[in-house]
Amino acid sequence: MKLRDLSPLMARRRAGGFNYSYSQFSVDPALNTLQWPDDVLEQFLFDHGSYFMDDYGDIDLCAINWQLESIPDAGFLTMPTGESDGDCIERFAKTHAYWVERRPPEVGRCWEERGTWLRPPLLLDRRLLNPSDSGLQVLEGRTRVGVLRGRLREELHVAPEHQAWVGRP
Repeated sequence: MKLRDLSPLMARRRAGGFNYSYSQFSVDPALNTLQWPDDVLEQFLFDHGSYFMDDYGDIDLCAINWQLESIPDAGFLTMPTGESDGDCIERFAKTHAYWVERRPPEVGRCWEERGTWLRPPLLLDRRLLNPSDSGLQVLEGRTRVGVLRGRLREELHVAPEHQAWVGRP
């Protein structure tokens, strides 16, 4: 099943707006075969599925196996994101304090106290996009990764490792 195959579900999600809950979305029969963790399903498909069509519309969703992994902070320094928004992580890094201030206070506290994010972002093994590629790519959580990069550059408190959902073949 490709992301494009879920276009009708994404259309229902958009049409429902704030009245269409994650609990309604997650029980749709079209999602039964995925067996993804709720956090991944929510961030990838519920929150942003329509937005990701250009970069990930042809990806085989059933081929992705998700695991929560610890990734060293240096691993995020050059990690790319989708082509359609390729420079956004750097934009977020340049104004990282602004993006933290726009979030609930617990986000800022987490960065100050633990040096990391509250919610693990989603990363994809690039072989899922092109079998000859290697490394990881930021799928969702580009603001979080940008904040991490900005904090590292300014030598602010950053944990040595960060939890992330990693999708691998």
